[in-house]
Amino acid sequence: MLGAGVFAAVGPAARAAGAWLLLGLALAGLVAYCNATSSAELAARYPESGGAYAYGRRRLGPFWGFLAGWAFLAGKLASCAAMALTVGSYAAPGLARPVALAALAAVTVANYQGVAKTAVVTRVIVALVLAALAAAVAGMLFGGQAGLGNLDPPGGQGLYGVLQAAGLLFFAFAGYARVATLGEEVADPARTIPRAIPLALGVALAVYAVVCGAALLAVGPAALATADAPLAEAVAAGRLAWLEPAVRAGAAVASLGVLLSLEAAVSRTGFAMAANRDLPGALAAVHPRNKVPHRAELAAAALVGAAVVTVDVRGAIGFSSTLVLAYYAVANAAAWTLGPAERRWPRWLAGLGLAGCLVLAASLPPATLLAGVAVLAVGVAAWLARRRLG
Repeated sequence: MLGAGVFAAVGPAARAAGAWLLLGLALAGLVAYCNATSSAELAARYPESGGAYAYGRRRLGPFWGFLAGWAFLAGKLASCAAMALTVGSYAAPGLARPVALAALAAVTVANYQGVAKTAVVTRVIVALVLAALAAAVAGMLFGGQAGLGNLDPPGGQGLYGVLQAAGLLFFAFAGYARVATLGEEVADPARTIPRAIPLALGVALAVYAVVCGAALLAVGPAALATADAPLAEAVAAGRLAWLEPAVRAGAAVASLGVLLSLEAAVSRTGFAMAANRDLPGALAAVHPRNKVPHRAELAAAALVGAAVVTVDVRGAIGFSSTLVLAYYAVANAAAWTLGPAERRWPRWLAGLGLAGCLVLAASLPPATLLAGVAVLAVGVAAWLARRRLG
């Protein structure tokens, strides 16, 4: 979670919400919390790979499971491409695409080796990212440029802009579901998953709030909205501009960390769908030594590599958000069907999460919303065709 929203989505979200950016962040956090409780309940009940794809199949039927899995794969492949390009843009702007492909190759090798090594690398990355974010907050708040006057005029598009900002920021919170998606590889899942998901979400929301608040005070929403690297440029505007290289390095490392976990989650969902014949059965193979779905890993890397040469980072955020919100809508609908003995949180949270996902998705930029709907329609057509031929 730490990285994608802070370094990539703050600019587009500030353009939509203006000075009300933190309200959009809070709304995104609320919807994410509802989704987190639904995911935690379902993951504890069904500790298996696939996340909402598996839950949808079990609780709602094969079609809804397929729709969730299709939305997840398409949305997260777009996110992978966006994060790879973010690595390249921050690390070597003149060679963004080649560096992005090199980062993708390195992440694929790490994931291919198994989740234990991936977890170690992730811990190191998170530590470096937190240090970079601390430097960014210090530079923005103590660089001499921060003040309430930077919030005037507030800008934004009113309530619609706040909802759109929440939708754009939401995709950054989606990392909490990695624990559920990797359910078969988590020790003591019935105890670990319900604790880990809300805790991770709470930590990320607190960090995001501090960073976004500091950025607003440092340069205001208008400057954030037009910046290619919002946090780095906010630091560069003050007397502590010497911290900017550390922030840029942190952005590259953060995006690399997101790419690392995203690719692992995509491959596990692809593996689960292949095992149920919703994708080619060859993708269900598990490496005999590393115990990972190696063919699904390589297929995901190939698709992301193809997208890297054509994807637009900002458009990919909106496109990914549309499909990820559809994915969590299915998860909330599945959680709604749980009985009293199966749930740890009130049922109304699942209903609120479902409604929130639909509202935020409908508030996203029209072009990305239509693109997401078109991809879902292609998936539905493919599923119906397979059913008729099968």
